[in-house]
Amino acid sequence: MLNHIILFSLRNRPLVIAATVVLFVYGGYRATKLSIDVFPDLNRPTVTIMTESHGLAPEEVEVLVSFRIESAMNGATGVRRVRSASGIGISIVWVEFDWDTDIYRARQIVSEKLQLVRGSLPQGMNPTMTPITSIMGEIMLIGLRAEGEATQMDSRTLADWVLRPRLLATPGIAQVTVMGGELKQYQVLTSPERLAEHDVTLDELTLAVQKSNTAMGGGFLLSKDQES
Repeated sequence: MLNHIILFSLRNRPLVIAATVVLFVYGGYRATKLSIDVFPDLNRPTVTIMTESHGLAPEEVEVLVSFRIESAMNGATGVRRVRSASGIGISIVWVEFDWDTDIYRARQIVSEKLQLVRGSLPQGMNPTMTPITSIMGEIMLIGLRAEGEATQMDSRTLADWVLRPRLLATPGIAQVTVMGGELKQYQVLTSPERLAEHDVTLDELTLAVQKSNTAMGGGFLLSKDQES
């Protein structure tokens, strides 16, 4: 076989030279279009879905959240594999697509499926897609410890309103998730006796609290020919 190839090349020198030049030019052109990565992306196009499930144990998160999202994603266009991890108060689902699937089209497919599954999740559950990242990305865990007179609520407030915005403003940071600690909240304490004293029902009190926490735009007060 090799002898025949050598003999054919010697008898057809112009054809071999022309084919070599064509391959050299095409190879140079393709080389200019290749993306150069120190660490190439080794995983399929993957969309990650994260759902916070406050107050649920891992078993409940698996049954009520993760399983329902997985069932909705299975069978979607281009999906090769769906896997999940359920923890205390959090569910993470990974949806892997075919190699040739555009990541933005994959996210569109997942978004359409999420619209269908949201109605079957427990109240207050809002599954969201995480930013586009790679398996080669580094995950860092940062812990805050309250010392002195500081409390866990102070640490959580610092993480939510100071550290997280600054970390997200750093180039290369895809997502920052804050977990643990105590969320700052305002509580309205009442009793049936006090409600009856002021002739107010619990529903009216709840509605008043909701309205007091609403931000609204200003306007104008019109009075005859004046505007103030």
